[in-house]
Amino acid sequence: MKHQQHSYYLPVSNYQLHIRRLLPLAEPKGSVLMLHGAIENGRIFYSSSGKGLGCYLADHGFAVYCADFAGRGRSLPHSSSGFDHSQQQLICQDIPALLQHVQQLHQQPVHIISHSWGGVLAAASLSRHPELLSQVRSKVCFGTKRKIHRRSLEKRLKIDLIWNQLGSWLARKHGYFPARRWRLGGDDEPRQFLADCIHWIQSDDFVDCSDGFDYGAAAQQVSWPPLWHFVAERDRVLGHPADVQAFITEAGQHQTKLTHLGLAAGALLDYDHISMLTHPKAMNDHFPQLVQWLSELCRAP
Repeated sequence: MKHQQHSYYLPVSNYQLHIRRLLPLAEPKGSVLMLHGAIENGRIFYSSSGKGLGCYLADHGFAVYCADFAGRGRSLPHSSSGFDHSQQQLICQDIPALLQHVQQLHQQPVHIISHSWGGVLAAASLSRHPELLSQVRSKVCFGTKRKIHRRSLEKRLKIDLIWNQLGSWLARKHGYFPARRWRLGGDDEPRQFLADCIHWIQSDDFVDCSDGFDYGAAAQQVSWPPLWHFVAERDRVLGHPADVQAFITEAGQHQTKLTHLGLAAGALLDYDHISMLTHPKAMNDHFPQLVQWLSELCRAP
């Protein structure tokens, strides 16, 4: 492992966000903020043994900050304690606070890398707060979609039955969604966030669940930084290529790079929604390509 890791907390409102900082042994060439998706936490990007995209980036010279959203991971308090948190709070408080924190530490624009729903939330935050765009050097998304358009048996099982119905029932019963206990995900979810997320997946409109702010319209006015979307060949529901493309269009991100991670496209494996970040082959596949792209952006004037 060619980097050092440690954890600390960023106070936001009446809660604290856990951040895992991965620092290269030499002077960093750039800084990266990593934002996870639903029913997971920042561990999707790193491990204490040095595995994961966050560790790979740190080993190749980047200062990496893997955040746990409020109520997840090691952030305090956890959703299982009764702490609730909405999607709007995450968009309007957490992501701006995290971005400004990393930018101030390094005094340079930050690369944002997100997985799944984290990419939707990041796009919403930057669309609603365009003043933050000057602090962003690039935005990278792995398997990011907002709405699931395709119908399939897998979609009916994973989304309609488990996520929408069972998840909502469990959240009402327990006051939060105990996804870990039911082995439905890597972390639990606050009840209000789950409700907001379900609403967005089902809705045609990309608008705020609390006050009706139109993210879709605002995103079309954004001058986006360099963008790169990755889609996995075996990601048939949670980040299907057609749904990723629909989100790219909805968010006005027409100038993005788009890479398919599958054998037919020259990858070493037909990746899925999780393995594109966790499979060992990724370190010899798309991880080096991403490092090269980010490094070039860091050198650009």
